[in-house]
Amino acid sequence: MPEQHYLAGLDLTGRKVVMVGGGTVAQRRLPRLVGAGARVVVISPETTPSVEGMIDAGEVTWQQRGYVEGDLDGAWYALACTDDPEVNAAVCAEADRRAVFCVRADAGELGSAVTPATGNHEGLLVGVLSGGEPLRSAAVRDGLLDALHEGRVADKRPEPGPGEQRTGSVVLVGGGPGDPELITVAGRRLLSRADVVVADRLAPRELLDDLPPHVEVVDAAKIPYGRSASQDVINSTLIEKATQGKFVVRLKGGDPYLYGRGFEEFIACSQAGIPVSVVPGITSAFSVPALANVPVTHRGVTHEVAVVSGHVAPDSDECLVDWDALAKLSGTIVLMMGVQRIRQFADVLLAGGRKGDTPVAVIQDGSTRRQRVVRTTLHDVADDITAEDIRPPAVIVIGPVAGLYTELS
Repeated sequence: MPEQHYLAGLDLTGRKVVMVGGGTVAQRRLPRLVGAGARVVVISPETTPSVEGMIDAGEVTWQQRGYVEGDLDGAWYALACTDDPEVNAAVCAEADRRAVFCVRADAGELGSAVTPATGNHEGLLVGVLSGGEPLRSAAVRDGLLDALHEGRVADKRPEPGPGEQRTGSVVLVGGGPGDPELITVAGRRLLSRADVVVADRLAPRELLDDLPPHVEVVDAAKIPYGRSASQDVINSTLIEKATQGKFVVRLKGGDPYLYGRGFEEFIACSQAGIPVSVVPGITSAFSVPALANVPVTHRGVTHEVAVVSGHVAPDSDECLVDWDALAKLSGTIVLMMGVQRIRQFADVLLAGGRKGDTPVAVIQDGSTRRQRVVRTTLHDVADDITAEDIRPPAVIVIGPVAGLYTELS
């Protein structure tokens, strides 16, 4: 039979914890201790760069030397994490004499405490112990967290009492560039809890099919230069549904705050007194080029990236972009929503001094099975987009990085 442990939660806020050893084990264990508010002292002649970064940031205190008897004075918890079994044994022995629980990283069964496989789910701290089988603990932990995230295990929350009004809320979730696998873990988890999902056209469509039948889906499609839901209507829908006590997920493509009008919706909810938060998403401005082997930066090639909206013409009174200044830059321009007016954008860049042979990559429907890539030049991009019948959504990358793909062969 594996050894049975008593699983307990320690309040380490402001309390001294001694970590003997500064290697990779310490690197793994320190973040959770710091996150728990512990006052951590690391005792080690040397540390990994990551541990050193925590020291430099003032998150932990470092005593740059080996362990000596008495180092556990005043400690509430200790961890022996060196690669020397004799040192680890000595740390545990002192801990026993001082009645301090101690984890021994090299031989868990010889310590007075063991570290569970842990994870967080919306305020729930999940811990799993398996009596000395850490791989089993981690596997069970991961399975349980996945089930909680996906709603397969109930996360029962207190129901409102008689006469109490359930408080609704809104969260703006970035769905990523289109592939349903590229939504963040937090975004996927919150989507599984939704009562109402208000979804954009560019949000990952497959995710909607995974929603339980009771979830109300509101179409807030914004089709460029075509039929679209008024922003005011979207704002009022979010507020109305949340006022009814529902948990509303506003599912957007890419990132809510990159040309997604996310902050407009955040302001509207906030002014209406609705609790609102945001989960950033993987922006298509950078991820879509990456999936087409176009790095928006590259050492020795470019030192700047400008992400530009193409939803208005460069000569429009509404245009806020200094196209002449952009033309003078030598780095990367990532043009969003620029397909319809690409000829105007190319012309103004050429007139401002950008060379006609500047490489350009056009990626349509990036990250999906419909992805298409057109590689061309600034001089030819408008004609090639027309010839290839490229349609929105597409990301256009202008600059030397768009030509680096030739180095792959």
